[in-house]
Amino acid sequence: MQLKYVRIFAVAATLLSLTAISAKPAGDEILFPTEFRSWFAVNSMIVAKDSPISDQIGGMHIIYVNAKGLATLKQGGPLPYPDGTMFADDVHNFSIKDGSYVEGDKKAVTVMVKDAKRYPTTGGWGFQVWAGGDPTKPLVPDAAHAVKACFTCHIPQKDRDYTFSTYIP
Repeated sequence: MQLKYVRIFAVAATLLSLTAISAKPAGDEILFPTEFRSWFAVNSMIVAKDSPISDQIGGMHIIYVNAKGLATLKQGGPLPYPDGTMFADDVHNFSIKDGSYVEGDKKAVTVMVKDAKRYPTTGGWGFQVWAGGDPTKPLVPDAAHAVKACFTCHIPQKDRDYTFSTYIP
């Protein structure tokens, strides 16, 4: 009898772990990259209130790339980036204190993931944005909405495989 409960518990634990691994918010095609802050920090920028793009993307941005795309980034090619490459943009509010920009609360996490077969209409890139960096709050419901929400700004970067980031040694 005790062995039966052990088996049931083992099966239940396995199912729960598989659900946790594959869980996605409804309508989302891209999983939240929980460990992106351990990826390579590519660069950063601050879009201040006096910028013409502040309403769309204002904040302190820290851009990361995963290991799959790091060699291509560092070498400047060959492009396109390999499938599986991910860029993450960790966007925060900021303040200015004593002449220094200070990171504030998280506004969003945006992600680009390269999968040429899955995202042919957006240069091979899938896009997602999570409000406040909360994995349960995706803002881009599907690939079709990603065109207007994200890809339109990346079109001028076609010669760089639709990315803005460059390696700065």
